[in-house]
Amino acid sequence: MKKLSMCILALGLIFASSCENEENSTELQNLENQEEITATQRKCYSAEMLEKQLSENPEMAKKLVEIEEKSRNFSENDLKAPNGTIGIPVIVHVIYRTNRQNISNAQIQSQIDVLNKDFTATNSDVSQVPNEFAGRVANANFRFTLQQVTRKQSSRRSWGTRNRMKFASRGGVDAIDPSRNLNIWVCNIGGGILGYAQFPGGNPATDGVVVSPQYFGDRGFVSAPFDEGRTATHEVGHWLNLRHIWGDGNCSRDDFVSDTPVSSAPNYGCPRYPTVRCGSNDMTMNYMDYVDDRCMYMFSNGQKNRMRALFSSGGARESFL
Repeated sequence: MKKLSMCILALGLIFASSCENEENSTELQNLENQEEITATQRKCYSAEMLEKQLSENPEMAKKLVEIEEKSRNFSENDLKAPNGTIGIPVIVHVIYRTNRQNISNAQIQSQIDVLNKDFTATNSDVSQVPNEFAGRVANANFRFTLQQVTRKQSSRRSWGTRNRMKFASRGGVDAIDPSRNLNIWVCNIGGGILGYAQFPGGNPATDGVVVSPQYFGDRGFVSAPFDEGRTATHEVGHWLNLRHIWGDGNCSRDDFVSDTPVSSAPNYGCPRYPTVRCGSNDMTMNYMDYVDDRCMYMFSNGQKNRMRALFSSGGARESFL
């Protein structure tokens, strides 16, 4: 999208609009004690979570501006990654009430496999990218490795979006060395929310990704149309500093990536190409849109650079290297 001045960029970070305007944050936070809901449209809570964290800790805005500056000045020469591959150890915390929520090791590994394909552009459906965007398809060159699985039974029906699942003192499981591991909590969030992530720069104790079990991986207890593991791909994208591709606003909003088209709203289902908004064709097949799993299959080169900038010298996730 269009390039913005640092001043406008900072304001966009601090006053980011919400991920879903149709439900207010109070409703989204009061999700405890709900049974599983089968979602028919993608819904994440990452943008609202960032907005909430900024309201609670205004100093975080300074960190985000520093991260943006690092992103804008990124060079691959700043990385210490062997052969250019960035390794991400993953720890999965399964918190379950029912037997089917206690997902199998095979389902967990299937999600790791999906992440490795999606973040290296080796997914089989990448061939469906239309010619207009084919030259922008990126191999982000991340390698995810499952390090550990923890399991905890709970009587809680759903966990909501207040990060309760991330603290043993609240019935959940504490994050394990988040400066060196991507922690993923798999538990029933409630409210039809598929998942959410914490952007870089937040509290280390809550750093990571949360995904409801029926949207994690591509086998076992999975629910169509979000049964191909792309919810975790989308949320890990947020964890790696990617915004929703429409910038969470109208045509004047930005996702801070130069090669993604300007858009004014999310796309749902499996839209036909071309879908036109803001005078250009939407990149509906991008992982950071809201389409069904089978209809998202690419990151762009600009998104690749934005993600990898976190691991450069002085970057927010440099400790992983």
